Amino acid sequence: MKNLFRLLFLTPSFFFSLSPKVALEKIKEGNRRFVDDKSHQCSSSQNDRRKVLQNKQEPFAIILGCSDSRVPPEILFDQGIGDLFIIRVAGNVLGQSELDSMTFAVKALGSSLIVVLGHENCGAIKAVWKKQADIIPFINKKILPAIDFKDPKCTLACQTKNNIKYIVDQIKKSETFFSEITNNTLKVVGAYYPFVTGEVEFLD
Repeated sequence: MKNLFRLLFLTPSFFFSLSPKVALEKIKEGNRRFVDDKSHQCSSSQNDRRKVLQNKQEPFAIILGCSDSRVPPEILFDQGIGDLFIIRVAGNVLGQSELDSMTFAVKALGSSLIVVLGHENCGAIKAVWKKQADIIPFINKKILPAIDFKDPKCTLACQTKNNIKYIVDQIKKSETFFSEITNNTLKVVGAYYPFVTGEVEFLD
């Protein structure tokens, strides 16, 4: 079944995908440009890029991010059309649909990096932490195991980073990516985005 999946969906770019190290550096460089107000993508034309990508895609990284409107991955990592395979859900939680989406990007499209992206003042994390998440029961269930209710010094930022690390650990322990992680063709990292500075903190 795995071989059939690759035959049906695998693009030639899989064999030329960036190494996890290079992919991570590319993400970090993009964020530095964003912080310095020197973004490339916002001012450049994407017309040619759209034509090139009409029949294929070659995203070098996967971003599992929160749905928060203030955290658009393409902008804060200064990447263009076709560069990032983005999965967004409140609290950047990991469910089966998110895992399946990652699986497609890694095994069919050759993505070599997964970034779990949380952010400052996350409403979903805060709601679960404060036990006020009745309207988001599924997300509440996913975030609860990551929350530290015992440590009075663990702030919202601390709880958010706990959630990021918890999800990174879940992905790393998944049998789905065992061979890629073991063979160093896939890297999984956590990241935290602060609103004011815009400088992403990587938790790897």
